[in-house]
Order: sequence, then structure tokens, then C-alpha cells
Amino acid sequence: MGFKMGIVGLPNVGKSTLFNALTKTAAAQAANFPFCTIEPNVGEVAVPDARLDKLAEIAGSKEIIPTRMTFVDIAGLVKGASKGEGLGNQFLANIREVDAIAHVLRCFEDGDVTHVEGRVDPVADAETIETELMIADLESVEKRIANLVRKLKSGDKEAKEQEKLLMAAKEALEAGRPARTVVVSDEDRKAWNMLQLLTAKPVLFVCNVEEASAATGNSKSEAVAKMAAEQGAGTVVISAKIEEEISQLDPEEAEMFLTEMGLEEPGLDRLIRAGHDLLGLQTYFTVGPKEARAWTIRKGTLAPAAAGVIHGDFERGFIRAETVAYADYVAHKGEAGAKEAGKFRVEGKTYEVKDGDVLHFLFNA
Repeated sequence: MGFKMGIVGLPNVGKSTLFNALTKTAAAQAANFPFCTIEPNVGEVAVPDARLDKLAEIAGSKEIIPTRMTFVDIAGLVKGASKGEGLGNQFLANIREVDAIAHVLRCFEDGDVTHVEGRVDPVADAETIETELMIADLESVEKRIANLVRKLKSGDKEAKEQEKLLMAAKEALEAGRPARTVVVSDEDRKAWNMLQLLTAKPVLFVCNVEEASAATGNSKSEAVAKMAAEQGAGTVVISAKIEEEISQLDPEEAEMFLTEMGLEEPGLDRLIRAGHDLLGLQTYFTVGPKEARAWTIRKGTLAPAAAGVIHGDFERGFIRAETVAYADYVAHKGEAGAKEAGKFRVEGKTYEVKDGDVLHFLFNA
């Protein structure tokens, strides 16, 4: 199950530098001019999870396979993108393809790095991009409503349902609010998602600060945090420069460097986990002598669908799931100990998989 997070922002805010660090490559050209990223660069990264290492240690697993997320470095946007300015049309097309948005904001002063607007104001930068996305969404919504006229006149039930959702989005957008602020019922959620509105996507604000502020943030990142709180969004403080340096070091050197900088862990680990949470994802594990592996599912996934992430046959022929909670697996040093302690459970088709479950599926081939 693949999940994509798009890295967006104005030119020269550190998007490509961050992407380079995330993927530990130089695939994205980090240069001091707008549109240095012409094509969206795509990179897969492992989701850091210390639980997986612990499970592998207990089970004596020969191989450790973490779950992964895909990050997409998308070309920098400028004011007027919704009208096709700069690489606007391409930007909008690329952003439609991702599940969530990591919105990188420049929260550092540096006279050697130009700002496309000639000033450093991360809150204003966020508003610039949000406005362009809302304009694009509003135009899309209005076109769709106009295209429904004939069907509505004939009393088409599906068209009426679609119009209801489109009008709710239109009302929010005209009031200057992104589509994600619209309250959508569970029964309408699938139809709502099919509208593919840009501002309906979940957003994480990434505050790119100077190296000295990597541990504590600064006044600019605090202003972003306040804005995010008002919107119900999350924030992560990170120094893209530091992260790029760390990505080039071996683990021992990286640990020493982090200690010197007063950091407990790489900011990228926090960013990846925050992206995972933003998408409403969770992890379960399969563990054995051959491998310890993490699998990504959405929160609320039932056991058969969780099994289907491994292979479609597992879901189609699902019989039952045998499970041990992570904490019980560790406390009792494996499956055998968990069984003796009465912590081993057999669950059926209606079982909602929990984060950290260690699972074994039984199925008919």
C-alpha cells in the first residue's frame, strides 16, 4: 500500500535540500534560482520504528524490512500559479497525485539565498500557496456545478448528491477557507474524496530554520505554529541543512553530530512519523526467523483488509488472525512466552487491527 506526500513551497525555501536529505541522494538539484526542480522527483524512505528492531532481536530475524513512504519533490510555486504562471499548471497537476502535503516554509534569514517575494515571512508564504490552491479549487468546483445542470433538471439522484458536496466546498472556498475545513459525513466521504480538491488534502507545515534554531525553533516557526493551531494542522521544526549533512554521515558520526547540535534524533525521523500520522496510518508487524517486517494500513482497518496488504489471496481466503500486542510480545520475549502468559489472541473478520499488533494470518488458498 503506497502513500505519497508532496513537498511543496515557494522557490528557495529548502524543498530540494530537504528532499535530498530524505532520500539520501542528490536526485533533486538544490540551486539558488526558481524552478530548479523541473520534474517532480520521487523518493521512497523507510519509516523509522524502533519497535521493528526490537521484534527482530527477540525473534532472531535474519532480515528487517521497514514500511515505507513516498515523498515527491514538486516544482516551486509562485503567485499566479492557478492562472498558469511559472510552472503553475504542472504544479497543480503534480499535487493532485499525492495523498498529503508537506508545506515547507522558510523560517531563516540568509542574504545569500534570494526569496522570490523579496522578504522572509513564512505565514505570508503559506497564505500565498493556500490562496493559489483555493483559487484552482474554486474554478474546478464552479465548472463541475455548471456541468451538472442538465442532470439536475432530469432529477438525477447522483448529481444531486454531488451538487450538495460541491456547494459545501464552494461556500468554504468563497469564505477563504480550504476545502479540508468542510465537515463531511462518513457516508459521503468516498464521493468527497473523488472530487480530488487540492485544499482537501491534509497539510503538515515544515518550518525550515537556521542550524542554531534546529532544537528550539525561532520566532518565525512560532508564528507558523500559531497559524497551524488555528487551522488544526501540524508543524515540524527542522533544519534542512543539518539534515542534509547528517544524511551523508555513517550512523556513529551522525549520532555524535546530533549530540553536538543538542538534538535527540534527526528531524527527518520526526517529519516522516508526522507524515505517517497525518495520513491516518498505523503499522502492524509480521515476525519470524526469516524476517521481521512492518506493514502500513489505515487506522480502523479490519483484519481481512490488513491481510490483503500482504497479498490479495490472504484477504479473499481469510480465516482468522493470530495476534499478540507489541508490548506483550516484548514483555514475554516472543510468541511462545505471550501464549504461556495468555496474551496470544485469535481474532476474526470483524477485528480492527491495532497499531503495533504482531500478526499471523490463516487463510484458504
